[in-house]
Amino acid sequence: MTVLRMRARDIMSEQELIEVRTRFTWKSIALIVHAWALITGSIALVAVWPNPLTFILALAIIGSRQLGLAILMHDGAHGCLSSSERLNMALSQWLCAYPIFAETGSYRRYHLQHHARTQQEDDPDLILSAPFPITRPSYRRKFWRDISGQTGYAQRKAQFLNALGEPSWPLKRRAAHFWSKLGPQMVFNILFFAVLALAGVWWAYPLLWLLPLLTWMMVITRIRNIAEHAVVPDSNDPLRNTRTTRAGFFERLFVAPYYVNYHLEHHLLFYVPCYNLPRVHKILSRSPYAARMEVQPNYLAVLRLATAKPASEDRPGALVSNVRRARSGASVDNNQIASGF
Repeated sequence: MTVLRMRARDIMSEQELIEVRTRFTWKSIALIVHAWALITGSIALVAVWPNPLTFILALAIIGSRQLGLAILMHDGAHGCLSSSERLNMALSQWLCAYPIFAETGSYRRYHLQHHARTQQEDDPDLILSAPFPITRPSYRRKFWRDISGQTGYAQRKAQFLNALGEPSWPLKRRAAHFWSKLGPQMVFNILFFAVLALAGVWWAYPLLWLLPLLTWMMVITRIRNIAEHAVVPDSNDPLRNTRTTRAGFFERLFVAPYYVNYHLEHHLLFYVPCYNLPRVHKILSRSPYAARMEVQPNYLAVLRLATAKPASEDRPGALVSNVRRARSGASVDNNQIASGF
């Protein structure tokens, strides 16, 4: 179990707590609109100026916004998109989760255990951090699987097969099971494809929606997972078993959208909306706890820590992939699309 505990009032004043806890629905909607504006703008960019450069740029931006939707879904799982739970779930489900084939309710049940048991043996996200540090060749192999679509394809295939249920089930039961697992997600994506087709850019769905989902989003999801809990100094200290990573403009654009880099602050006060996490970070940075906080200057610094194992110890195939582990009982990315937050 986690040895050290911190109370919110140990971190900041009552007034500061009230302020950082306050949820503004308009701010959440603005972030969702921002994500979709970048997605549609990127599609328009390729439609107007179709060339390899605009395509690669759009793929990276859209993949980062797909992760952004997962981050905003995560805020919804914590009830942070709106003070109205009904509106919170509507925003989280239909504009964030369903587009990327996720589901807020099941994610919430899974994710709250991660907060309760961070970096402990029964933490469902321990599988994401426990293998590190690894060697650089090992990370390069993972990067290739992610960017080539192998990781994303394996995860989606497992998700789809799970939604189909058991072949021995009656058709009616299988249909109900499929709807409960993937029905609304399929509805949203069919409607999204129809809208793109009506706009004359039907090709954008496979090339600029599914392809980023299977490639760049997988790359940065792994990087984000590594940054949050891998190779942390102390698994039993809430200031050191979770990491905040500083992020510049390009990191926020392509790797870490919507304040996801403030992960230490999120774990200390998980009911704080993501847009208030920078303020929590400033308050903590002025506190007596500042020197103890696990903070890294950028994502490259984190990757150097996570790949510090000597190359002489490289064992290709020694680490089982998350998908294969999931098939033997561990959790897998329909939840881990946004897990580790």
